Amino acid sequence: MAKDVKDPLEYDDEAAIAFIRNQIPQEMKTKFDDDELYYLLDTIYDYYEQKGYLKDDDDMVEIDLDELSEFVFKAAKKEKMKIEKDEVGFIVDAEIAYCDSLGIFE
Repeated sequence: MAKDVKDPLEYDDEAAIAFIRNQIPQEMKTKFDDDELYYLLDTIYDYYEQKGYLKDDDDMVEIDLDELSEFVFKAAKKEKMKIEKDEVGFIVDAEIAYCDSLGIFE
């Protein structure tokens, strides 16, 4: 997914959580509370920061969704969250869809 990064200040954590909850499967909606989803969201943004995706420049970025999902999964397991890899994948996909809805990675 090659895209330019737009202003991440448009990003609203509460709206992102609501968007993610709307996108994930029903059984996951009750499995994870907001604090857990905020933690996963923070971890996704930690990944973006480590990769330099949040810099204010015109460079194209390539987000490796498998690498991002693995990064989030390992962080969640370190925090002893009860989460499966496929669940992380759903959350990562939903977060990317939220960013796309804002045009952040265009």
